[in-house]
Amino acid sequence: MLTAPQRAIHRELGIPADYGRGGRPRFYAEARELIDVGPNLVDRMQRLTPPAAARWQAMRAAAESDGIRLLLVSGFRSFAYQAALIRRKLEAGQAIADILTVNAAPGFSQHHSGQALDIATPGSRPLTEAFENSEAFAWLGGHAADFGFSLTYPRGNADGFVYEPWHWAL
Repeated sequence: MLTAPQRAIHRELGIPADYGRGGRPRFYAEARELIDVGPNLVDRMQRLTPPAAARWQAMRAAAESDGIRLLLVSGFRSFAYQAALIRRKLEAGQAIADILTVNAAPGFSQHHSGQALDIATPGSRPLTEAFENSEAFAWLGGHAADFGFSLTYPRGNADGFVYEPWHWAL
């Protein structure tokens, strides 16, 4: 679970002390072994665990052979990176309760596991519900499970996050 310094960061960010109690959302330890899987949309190298990387590359190749282009937006995120995301939103005037419906608190993001991906496709604005209307989303719905990936934040998900049609994890 969270270390004392991590709990201090949660307090600094205003994350409720009971966040994640009862297993929702779930705590994720940071992946220890990560490999580069290519740059994202803004040319920042993304990393995944070796098993997730192999499955991502196989899934992307299979989609490509079906004429579907899958683009990686985000892979592994560290605790510190997740805290920085939330800090920027707080500094922009967003309320922590609103932020926590879109971004998991540090330590509770599936991205910490190195086995979660945010996916985009050309012609669809990244990280928006509009992705669900893309051919890429339809392809993922029919094929992602073949590679071990599932849509982990559907509408009405138990973790209380907004619907994220772009977010897929092992």
